[in-house]
Amino acid sequence: MLPPNRSRGSVRSFLRTLIPGLVGLAILTASNTLARADKANAPIPAATLALMAARGTNAASPIVLRAYKKESEIEVWKRNASGRYVPIKTYPICRWSGQLGPKTKSGDRQTPEGFYTVAKSQMNPNSRYYLSFDVGYPNAYDRAHGSTGSAVMVHGVCSSMGCFAMTDAVAGELFAIAREAFAGGQGAFQFQSFPFRMTAANMARHRTDPNIAFWRQLKEGSDRFEATGEEPAVSVTSGRYTFAPSRDPAKEAAFTALHKDETDRVAALVEEGAAAVRTTYSDGGQHAFWAARILQGHPVGDISRPEALAYAGQEVVLIPARRRAPPPPPVPDAVWAAWIGTASPSLTVRTAGFVPPYAAATARITAPVTRYAQTWPSFARAAIERTLPPPDLAPSQPPIEKLAQR
Repeated sequence: MLPPNRSRGSVRSFLRTLIPGLVGLAILTASNTLARADKANAPIPAATLALMAARGTNAASPIVLRAYKKESEIEVWKRNASGRYVPIKTYPICRWSGQLGPKTKSGDRQTPEGFYTVAKSQMNPNSRYYLSFDVGYPNAYDRAHGSTGSAVMVHGVCSSMGCFAMTDAVAGELFAIAREAFAGGQGAFQFQSFPFRMTAANMARHRTDPNIAFWRQLKEGSDRFEATGEEPAVSVTSGRYTFAPSRDPAKEAAFTALHKDETDRVAALVEEGAAAVRTTYSDGGQHAFWAARILQGHPVGDISRPEALAYAGQEVVLIPARRRAPPPPPVPDAVWAAWIGTASPSLTVRTAGFVPPYAAATARITAPVTRYAQTWPSFARAAIERTLPPPDLAPSQPPIEKLAQR
């Protein structure tokens, strides 16, 4: 039955207009779906595969990702044939937001810090920001401290509200590396997020920060990973990160030695007078590589709060550096020999009237011996004959008078 006020001719005309539009929409939808599938299945670049091969690993091997906010970098580590994780490649972060320190609540724009787990289900090939994966915030530590929030991603573009924004090309490569690790059998990979590289120098510089106790926990996990080459087995006990010891005693000993050396180094830097600083941001930071590329007109997508990047990473000195004068260097043996030798110039500089003992050895040492040889028989004879008078032990003056005359 035809709609009211509509002839058969007008309906045919309407359908002739509608059907091509529907077909076009279907084609566009299909092409978008194929495009998403293409970017999600893009291969790992050949240059990156070559780096893996050079380190004795391959695309299917397990991975660990490590992020550093202050340096604005994410590292990819892969397990090699010997079972040890080795660094493969470092990627510049285009944008992260907030300050140094952990994320605590939804909407605080903080990029989180800690040890997180990324499963295959957290990979998002249909992201609004090209490609992405959820880092797993909040984890057990965050929940133990009442922290809230969700959907913290590593994604494309250059816009962050608490995420690690990498630009499309970099996000695509990280997505491909993670995808191949999952295909190789890895059930989930560890994502380690730090405020800065966990060196002794950085720990000493930030020793007065309110987050320093938390950062010491992160450093223990960082030292463990670097010393053992193993993914740290992380748990949370009484609101603190704890790490299971390595099953290999040699690796556990390597961690113990490294962690002690680092702790001692921090203490030494503080004792030597290293400055203490607080690093502040208007809203997170950006790697210098991307700052330069943006100035050159390189497209990175939308940039969140570009005006805030001008104030990124300002260091406020809380305790000025205290520099001690270095100790004098040790004197070489050849110099000592010249100083004390008989021809030394120092021997010609003497106090007026002073005669060193070695210069008067014969007169001052042999004479008393001669007198002793002459007087000893008479003393011995007098002692035998009991004609030697007793010694006079009484002082010639009272001690108080002697003291007063000094």
